[in-house]
Amino acid sequence: MSIAEKVGTEREENFTAEGMLLTDVGGLLETGVLSTPGMIGMMERNCALLVQEFLPEGTATVGFAVNIKHVGGAGGGAECTAWARLDEVIEDRKFRFAVEVREGERVLGVGTHERRAITFNVA
Repeated sequence: MSIAEKVGTEREENFTAEGMLLTDVGGLLETGVLSTPGMIGMMERNCALLVQEFLPEGTATVGFAVNIKHVGGAGGGAECTAWARLDEVIEDRKFRFAVEVREGERVLGVGTHERRAITFNVA
């Protein structure tokens, strides 16, 4: 089965806004909040995991494009969900996703992400 046949596949992953995912904007905030890089990192991770199961052994993906809007804030400890949908596959090696992060029903971030397959040596 071609990876292109997997277009439309979705994946969700729950995570807690904590640790390295937080920022206090260099001490300007009294408490930590989910950072934009942290949120995007969780979007990228979810996309990588979504497509990984369809790739041949010795292949992984790396991100090369993000187009994300961070539209809502979440404090430290917030329970969030990263969602991704595989929207396009080009030559079985380039993948385009719709992505979103929510806290409950409230959207925190939304946009698109692209990844490319790479091959590495399997020992």
